[in-house]
Amino acid sequence: MSMDLTRREIELGHLQAKPRNRARKLLAKIRKNGLIMSGLLMVLGFAVVALILPSFVPYSPFATDYTAALKPPSLSHLLGTDNLGRDVFSRVVWGARESLASGLLIVALAFLIGVPLGLISGFYGGWTDEILMRVVDTWLAFPGLVLTMALTFIMGPSFINASVAVAVIMAPQFIRITRGQVLSIRDREFVQAARSHGVRTWRILLRHILPNASTSLTVACNLNMGHAIMVVASLSYLGLGTPPPFPSWGEMLQSGTTFLTMAPWISFAPGLAIFLLVLAFTLLGEGIRDEFDPHSKVKSG
Repeated sequence: MSMDLTRREIELGHLQAKPRNRARKLLAKIRKNGLIMSGLLMVLGFAVVALILPSFVPYSPFATDYTAALKPPSLSHLLGTDNLGRDVFSRVVWGARESLASGLLIVALAFLIGVPLGLISGFYGGWTDEILMRVVDTWLAFPGLVLTMALTFIMGPSFINASVAVAVIMAPQFIRITRGQVLSIRDREFVQAARSHGVRTWRILLRHILPNASTSLTVACNLNMGHAIMVVASLSYLGLGTPPPFPSWGEMLQSGTTFLTMAPWISFAPGLAIFLLVLAFTLLGEGIRDEFDPHSKVKSG
């Protein structure tokens, strides 16, 4: 009896050690990849700025002071002030919340729309796949930014409406990526074995196919985060995003163009923030693809 218990304990310990070993190998790969580490550190830095730093900024992002308008960067105003005397540093810090929140919301909505449709299209094939792909092709035939602007204009300029409009335009990319992964996985032995054992379709999709497509979808999420942040900034620049006075990097960039020659810091600070945040997610996505996607390794080799 004691011997049986010992064996069971050993087996359980062995099973628990497997996930730990996988986690250690995963962390080791991440540490060795310069692109992943660079992108990850930059994203974490922006997350700290967005979540923690707004509580410690020296000025309210909404407070105006016409006596301090268009002041250059100094110890009292690290990034200067805008035409209304608002502290640019405080507004850039608060704008990080809007940019990160919009990127996360857009990618989450596009993922929730695109992945289920891509799974259905790739797994069932036939007329279901044909109809969905024709709709996606029509969807992608329109210029993305123009269609996003039209949808935002119809729904009205706001943070939520701009995010929903961008997510709707971005969803076809997730449909095509997911469909391509399903087509390459659905005829493999482990999927056929699950089918022959009578496993339900939804369990096959969620337990066997989706995890094997996770690398490509993770890369797509990271790259589309950067794209979403750029599109939202463009909408705000055109007056179709988050309405003022709430700080938005795109709106700050636009308001600074009038004073570009006398106060370039108004546009420079939010423009640099957009560039660095998009670069961070691009580096993270490219690093994940290089490290974990076998197809990219074959191509590079």
